[in-house]
Amino acid sequence: MNTIQAAIATPNLQQKQSTVRVPYPNYKVIVLDDDFNTFEHVSRCLITYIPKMTPELAWELTNQVHFEGMAIVWTGPQEQAELYHEQLLRAGLTMAPLESA
Repeated sequence: MNTIQAAIATPNLQQKQSTVRVPYPNYKVIVLDDDFNTFEHVSRCLITYIPKMTPELAWELTNQVHFEGMAIVWTGPQEQAELYHEQLLRAGLTMAPLESA
């Protein structure tokens, strides 16, 4: 058996297949400033619909919405982001479209 035939007959066992795991992207829930929602309403909605939202953080984010025009109020998996986005939208807040983080 010549060298070429030997190489074809014996597979290279050193080649390994590797699996590349790519995590799902996180999504940002963004509240936008508007002229009709009060600070109290925005803050109350954040406390009601965003898990683990404290009154202090809700008030900080509400101020950020007012003074900077927007605030990222939650970041995480798409399905949860869609739920929180829809709940805040139904509560009357002005929302930016979901975007990946």
